[in-house]
Amino acid sequence: MAKSDQILGLIKRSFVYIDNEIIKRLFTALVRPQLEYANYVWHSRFKKDVEQLEKVQRRATKLVTNLRDMSY
Repeated sequence: MAKSDQILGLIKRSFVYIDNEIIKRLFTALVRPQLEYANYVWHSRFKKDVEQLEKVQRRATKLVTNLRDMSY
């Protein structure tokens, strides 16, 4: 999960304007493979793992200005 947070921070620092399409492509290309490799998506046995996964998703949606107020 830490690597996913690092990549989201890198995306936030690298782009001035992020719209829905850009964040969707960046998330699926850079962040999602890290989450799937870490096996949290496929076998989330503990509530803590699910909460960490949701935290990453919530942080990604807050990067887009028109999605900031919505829940993930």
